[in-house]
Amino acid sequence: MPGEHLRVVEEGDDEGRSSPNQLTIEQLANETGMSVRNIRAHQARGLLQPPEVRHRVGYYGPEHVARLRLIQELQADGFNLKGIERLLEGAHSSSERLLHLRRAIMAPFESEQAQVLSLDELNEMFGEQASRKAMGKAIDLGLLVPLGEDRFEVPSPSLFTTAREVMTRGVPLEAALDVVAEVKKHCAGIANEFVRLFLKWVWRPFEESEHSEQSWNEVVEAIEQLRPIASDVVLAVFRATMTEAVEDAFGEELGRHPASGGGRR
Repeated sequence: MPGEHLRVVEEGDDEGRSSPNQLTIEQLANETGMSVRNIRAHQARGLLQPPEVRHRVGYYGPEHVARLRLIQELQADGFNLKGIERLLEGAHSSSERLLHLRRAIMAPFESEQAQVLSLDELNEMFGEQASRKAMGKAIDLGLLVPLGEDRFEVPSPSLFTTAREVMTRGVPLEAALDVVAEVKKHCAGIANEFVRLFLKWVWRPFEESEHSEQSWNEVVEAIEQLRPIASDVVLAVFRATMTEAVEDAFGEELGRHPASGGGRR
């Protein structure tokens, strides 16, 4: 970034032997899977720190590798080079730390192996209820991802299994999908509340701190624990709320149907 200066080690200086920078630009390209041309372009733009020069040869090290991997992952997330430049300018931290932070943020909460099903298999699973309207709802909710040629990816097979279980209890598929849509909407609001809580009480105090090694470790750990903690809270509250809702609803229903049979003579 602007302000980072070329580090030159004079010939015969033993410091070069102990330096972490031991990769030529060709070796750096091989390590990161990025072309030499792109590496030079990133360096010219200020996205990559200058190499350490020994015997008129530029040498790169772990920090350069981490910076290039960070750039690659940010580009995969949809950031353009200008956006990456602004991000790196505002982050007074090592690329390795930023890479660790980014991976903690982007890590999936739970990895479920997706399945690919054909239209015939879906029809077999859901029968005549697998109407065009129901399929459209499932696609809108992200439960089905069209792959073409009447094939669909199912990101969460367990949710599909639950849908089939609900249907065996007499609930129509479209009605079940309507409930999923409502749950998704409420979950988005809940997730946003937890994120706001984290930003206010964890992230912003960290931003204002000196970014010590301990504070970096603490904020990354907090990010990694955010989703499981939120999940535990939501599940605990839902269990209690669901119990109350069932008791209230069925208590009212049973009250409308007085007991019969056993008391007659």
